[in-house]
Amino acid sequence: MDETPITRGFRSSRHAQPPSNRLPPGQYVTTDFPVLSAGPTPLIHRENWTLSLQLGGSLLAKWNWAQFEALPQTTIKADIHCVTKWSKLGTTWQGVTFDGLLSAAGLEEPPEPFIMAHCYGAYITNLPVKDLINGKGLIATRYEGLPIPPEHGGPARLLVPHLYFWKSGKWVRRLRFMERDEPGFWEARGYHNYGDPWKEQRYTGD
Repeated sequence: MDETPITRGFRSSRHAQPPSNRLPPGQYVTTDFPVLSAGPTPLIHRENWTLSLQLGGSLLAKWNWAQFEALPQTTIKADIHCVTKWSKLGTTWQGVTFDGLLSAAGLEEPPEPFIMAHCYGAYITNLPVKDLINGKGLIATRYEGLPIPPEHGGPARLLVPHLYFWKSGKWVRRLRFMERDEPGFWEARGYHNYGDPWKEQRYTGD
């Protein structure tokens, strides 16, 4: 895993800077959507995709594509910020909120304070549940009104736009609740455990 190749997309072009209250320190604006992945892009057909909620060894809920699409859908507009310093403003996403997943699973509240997002392609990233509830987190299936393409995490990706974008795991398939926090893929390789772009929490110690 330490020698996992990094798949880079086209180079982004910089544009005029927006008001400072929309651009975290150290970032620049792009209208492109650069691609950066840890390894090759997995191709998951919708008929084979599932999403599950897990607590320890117990399965709390599981949805196939048709079941997931039947859940209440939410559309949000958000700025996204990559740890490699590009920001893309005013992006539009549609999917199911984390709150909606809890409700669909019959959970009145999260059973533990942390989750590990497991993705197709073996990528994982850790998050506090408080950063997902109250509309902060989304399992997105559409970007700008269209299905999310594979290189950007389709058919479904986690979206947590107030944190650096590596926390919005592509190709998500399972959310595992944890009593104690554990580092994910990049967090175990020197990236910050939390990743707040407004505090420039890019690497361990920032």
